[in-house]
This record gives sequence, structure tokens and C-alpha cells, in this order.
Amino acid sequence: MDAPHAGGADPRSRSERTPQGGTVEQAKEACLRLLAVRARSRAELAQRLAAKGFPPDITERALDRFTEVGLIDDAAFAEQWVHSRHTFSGKGKQALARELRRKGISQSDAAPALAAITADDEEERAAQLVRRKLRTMPPNLDRDKAIRRLVGMLARRGYPQSTAFTVVKAELAQAQSDVLDT
Repeated sequence: MDAPHAGGADPRSRSERTPQGGTVEQAKEACLRLLAVRARSRAELAQRLAAKGFPPDITERALDRFTEVGLIDDAAFAEQWVHSRHTFSGKGKQALARELRRKGISQSDAAPALAAITADDEEERAAQLVRRKLRTMPPNLDRDKAIRRLVGMLARRGYPQSTAFTVVKAELAQAQSDVLDT
């Protein structure tokens, strides 16, 4: 626990925990520091505040205020998260849904964000990933082994098996025809 305060200083002016867990203002400051790094869900912020020793009532008051003023919006967070992770990390819907659940996003907030990714978007992103991976694979690799590796890579990123097989077979056929054309 924290050491007693010397010199009669007001413990609420300190930025770290107090024996009582902190004030609403301290909880808000902690949230602002976390939000300055990246957007976070309400559940993530609540978890971080609990880890810092803030009691649930203080945490709820701080988070309720941030929700009122629009600094916390789980639906907007889910939309931004899905767009970013699909575009830049190549994650499929299944993986994104798992990530949002882990971040405490409700199904009602996650569903519209996930619906923004169409089957065509998912297939196109999977094809891009496969083409990139094909450039680094040995050219004499057995076709079945290549299929297993590529489908496995897509499965780990959250793409459905049917999409993965369809995309991999199409990209392998395209790569083989490109080789024959040269």
C-alpha cells in the first residue's frame, strides 16, 4: 500500500493512488492519459482504473461523465477498430469479433461495425494477403503444402475456411498462369 503522506499534503493532489482509491478527478485524469495514447472501450478503461485501485463507484462516475461528453463511445470505437484492423492488419470478421468481445464491446455495438465489412471486402483483403505471402514462399514448394500454409495463415487471421480455400486456390492458379505466361 501507499506510505503515509508527509507534511500534511492533500493526498488528492497526488496523481497516483491514495489509500481510499482516488477521486473522480484523478480517475478522469488517468482516463485522459490512456485515451491520449489510443481510443479505448469503456470496459478497457474500467479495467485499467480498477487495476490502479479506483473503487467501482468512482470509476463509474468518471466513465459516465466521459460517455456524456462523447470521449467514450463503444460503437464508434468498434467501427474505428474494425476498419483499422481489417485494413492494416488484414484481420477477418471472426478475429475482429473476438477482439471486440475481449475489449468488452457489446454485440449491439460490434454488429454494425462488423457488417461494414462485406464478403467481397473480406475476399479482396484475403487475396492481397495471399499474394504477399506467395512472394516469399519457395517457388518449388509442393502445391498441397502451399495450400495448407496459406489457408492456415488466413485462418489465423480470422477468415472463414471456405473463403480461405477459394481465395488460395484462385491465387495459386493465377500465380501459376503468370509463371507460364513469362
